[in-house]
Amino acid sequence: MKQSNTYIFIYASVMVIIVAAILSYTAETLKPIQQKNIKIEKIQNILKSVGIESTTDNAQELFDKYIPKENRIIINYKGDKINGNAFDVNLKDENIKPVEKRHLPLFICKLDNGDKKIIIPVRGKGLWGPIWGYVSFNDDNNTIYGTNFDHESETPGLGAEIKTKWFQKQFENKTIFDDNNKFVSITVYKGGKGSAVAAGDTKHGVDAISGGTITSKGVQAMIHDCLIAYKEYFLKNKNK
Repeated sequence: MKQSNTYIFIYASVMVIIVAAILSYTAETLKPIQQKNIKIEKIQNILKSVGIESTTDNAQELFDKYIPKENRIIINYKGDKINGNAFDVNLKDENIKPVEKRHLPLFICKLDNGDKKIIIPVRGKGLWGPIWGYVSFNDDNNTIYGTNFDHESETPGLGAEIKTKWFQKQFENKTIFDDNNKFVSITVYKGGKGSAVAAGDTKHGVDAISGGTITSKGVQAMIHDCLIAYKEYFLKNKNK
């Protein structure tokens, strides 16, 4: 019996080691593929913020065409360019730093008609987890051209609606500075009598998702908290 128990213990230990080795090998083998998929998805989301649709096959080609490496820049809170590639910046890590120590990624896109768009990545908190996205601007560095938002675990049909076109389209042509060049960002108004139209804020306001007010307000905070770090850059380049 003692010999039998020893055999079972040794057999189980060997099997655990073998299975662990197989899983480790599989994870290492799949890691480059996973990293490539994450990179392509990020590229597609950046392009989508300026209305450029792409596939997994042509995303990199389109990215290099419309946003070449020299247009993937990093700035500091003073609006000055610093060394580095914007694509490599981890926004989650940067956002926990004091603003004066952050590396702020910025993408400059040249469309086929010659128009220049500025793309800023944003990241914040929803109801159940992180939310993130990209906000693109016309070359006046004030007027929003397009947005693309995503989430990790918001409720389907409610907070998850930040991914939908109808919600994102509201941000088009809104401005983040008032007529006196004061940074005001974008306000998300609860529906009904609290809507942007009812509040008389059609320049800087959009309507929240019905039933998803907390996530909608999370988008508002995300946009404000991320874009205010770029304020000096926007002011330096506004209407140039």
